[in-house]
Amino acid sequence: MPRTMLTDQHWQKLKPILRNLSIHHNSNLRNFIEAILYRIRTGCPWRDLPSDFGLANSIFKRFNRWSASSKLLILFKILSFCTDMEWVFIDGSHVRAHQHSAGIAQQAISKSIGGNSSKIHLVVDAHGNPIDFIITDGTTNDIKVAPDLISKLDLSETDIVCADKGYDSEPLREQIRATDTKANIPKKSNTKSSNDHMDWYLYKIRHLVENMFCRLKQFRGIATRYDKLKRNYESSVALACIFLWLPL
Repeated sequence: MPRTMLTDQHWQKLKPILRNLSIHHNSNLRNFIEAILYRIRTGCPWRDLPSDFGLANSIFKRFNRWSASSKLLILFKILSFCTDMEWVFIDGSHVRAHQHSAGIAQQAISKSIGGNSSKIHLVVDAHGNPIDFIITDGTTNDIKVAPDLISKLDLSETDIVCADKGYDSEPLREQIRATDTKANIPKKSNTKSSNDHMDWYLYKIRHLVENMFCRLKQFRGIATRYDKLKRNYESSVALACIFLWLPL
């Protein structure tokens, strides 16, 4: 039997949420989720899943149905409802796309000098836990995605949104200030404006979002994108975030 990841405590927490999502709790439901976790943890092809999990083709087809209906994304949002929104940190990280993931247009994969890549744009709370994310192609600049990322958040209880110089944009600051939230984003060195507005102590804590990227990329199926479809890769990232939320 391959090494599994869900403890009985994790499963007891997850099971009632799945039931509320009208997901039938059949005998192999836990085995199915373990199979997806095994696949993103090891980065193995679907056909190489250990036979203990069941038929690989059946597991993939079920995962594809869940992906099409956004079940794992919904589950992630349910589990991440209890967040500390006092401080919010945002950043982006490149992910190399395997050659087998390319070939379908408009699936958030672009080619640069380094090869095919995608990008994860992530938001974490004051404890460094994932709140939300957006997947884009690897050549998309952070500042282009930031307005959509901010608009997905409820900043009514947030004091500060913190980001690095890559998010230096006055329209973005205005969008954040419109929610009565301070934008703790430094100016670039080639601007004439000063950084008197900066809380540098809080800026140092921005490592929380970098730490979360490191934890996500411990899953080999996240660190390297093998999924052809954008929605399948989004579901994989969502499941990794769910696994990180379960012990909390």
